[in-house]
Amino acid sequence: MNNGMVECSVCHSKLVNPSTKVVSRAYDRHRSKVSSKQRVLNFLLVGGDCVLVGLQPVLVYMSKVDGRFAFSPISVNFLTEVMKVFFAIAMLIFQARRQKSGEKPLLSMSTFIQAARSNTLLAVPALLYAINNYLKFIMQVLVIAVLLKVVMKRRFSIIQWEALALLLIGISINQLKSLPENTADLALPVTTTAYVYTLIFVTVPSMASVFNEYALKSQYDTSIYLQNLFLYGYGAIFNFLGILGSVVIKGPSSFDILEGHSKATMLLICNNAAQGILSSFFFKYADTILKKYSSTVATIFTGIASAVMFGHRLTMNFMLGISVVFISMHQFFSPLAKVKDDQQSDMLEKANVLDDHRSRDSSFIEIAAGANEEASHRVGLDERQPLLPT
Repeated sequence: MNNGMVECSVCHSKLVNPSTKVVSRAYDRHRSKVSSKQRVLNFLLVGGDCVLVGLQPVLVYMSKVDGRFAFSPISVNFLTEVMKVFFAIAMLIFQARRQKSGEKPLLSMSTFIQAARSNTLLAVPALLYAINNYLKFIMQVLVIAVLLKVVMKRRFSIIQWEALALLLIGISINQLKSLPENTADLALPVTTTAYVYTLIFVTVPSMASVFNEYALKSQYDTSIYLQNLFLYGYGAIFNFLGILGSVVIKGPSSFDILEGHSKATMLLICNNAAQGILSSFFFKYADTILKKYSSTVATIFTGIASAVMFGHRLTMNFMLGISVVFISMHQFFSPLAKVKDDQQSDMLEKANVLDDHRSRDSSFIEIAAGANEEASHRVGLDERQPLLPT
């Protein structure tokens, strides 16, 4: 056995080891049947994410009063989670009404309790999102790739690792500041605390995304709206605990979660809720890497839109950075980069077909053996006697 593959000692063909641990059998079957509908879904997810992420900095700017926020960021997170909970409940009721007869009811207490027990892992990403919901993703892509390999057992080809490195380089080039000569004295010293904060800012949201994807896909047969109900419910609880903590520190006046909010803030909450809902579809039906690429492209479009609408100057670093990012995206999602994954899916499908043939052959052999035994049976003298007395 090598890398989860079993090699036949006779014909030296390789098949997926049946004992190899997977995220879930339902998700494993889903991955082996990627169709054009999945590609259309990925396109819609990326398009919607680009619009929502692009709107966020505009809404954040509109929510400021005299250059600062008049509201508590924790209250925004809490109201966002509450809005997502209501959306999950509404979609769950809509899905339950469209169920066919004979299907397990989604709104029954037994289904809810069983799903709650199976999806307790969703509390982990909910807590991580509550700790830091506004962190950026400059270095997160590489951390996410490592976590996907460890947690999700995801396999990346060499080309895909190179593509992720290019993405990191492209984002870094975009963030570089062009300084004139003889400005070395202007550089600020980087302390150990800054490195620690950077490590936390990179790791926490990356772990939240990967654990969210693992939790959603490990219970792939469960309705995504039911899973979102638990995820957003946990998130609302953790953010409410944060509000209580601020009340203890700042006093009862900080308990007013609607203080300082405006129409722009409500639009920001709706946009954040839509981003969270869309992200759950990314994590369950696509993957975290695609989500990060999508967010990067959205940031690029935001920079271009700001240059067109507000006259912001596009630097050479920005143009070089986006060029490297698009090259990285094309390289990561190109068919050549997915050769090993396709081979593994083909081998998995062949293994299932082979198991099916083996079961059929064994059944045929048993039938043939029974028929042969019956045909070769010699009738004794006792068996020739009549069954009824004469």
